[in-house]
Amino acid sequence: MSTVTETSAAGNAEPASPFRSDVSLDQLNALSRGTAMEPLGIVFTEIGRDYLRGTMPVDGRTRQPYGLLHGGASVLLAETLGSSAGGLCVPEGKGVVGIEINANHVRGVREGLVTGTARPLHVGGSTHVWEIRIEDEAGRLVCVSRLTLAVVGRR
Repeated sequence: MSTVTETSAAGNAEPASPFRSDVSLDQLNALSRGTAMEPLGIVFTEIGRDYLRGTMPVDGRTRQPYGLLHGGASVLLAETLGSSAGGLCVPEGKGVVGIEINANHVRGVREGLVTGTARPLHVGGSTHVWEIRIEDEAGRLVCVSRLTLAVVGRR
């Protein structure tokens, strides 16, 4: 991760945000139109200093036949958040692509809304590693995922 520091309001040195500041939630959500995120109801909800957050409903679009949140839907949410966050960290002319993802599903969810939060573990010039935690409405861990991205040139 970047070693550049910023000074907080309290005067403490903190690592600088890895994110470019030229992208808004509205822009991220607009990019979801016509993609897998739209029919699943995934919405970007917050860009923090070092995280990207989004939600996904648990309903007929995202449940498996036994009534629980489908693990594949959780992974799609995780990769969406991690890849989008990674894309906010690369310079103009670069992009990111997923090269590996894993997920541990630790709690079943039958209804409501899940919230995923992507945070960087490593942001380098050629690879990124992101941790994505998905929680239910009570804040309980549902899934934890780790995503490795390759930084590539855009065409």
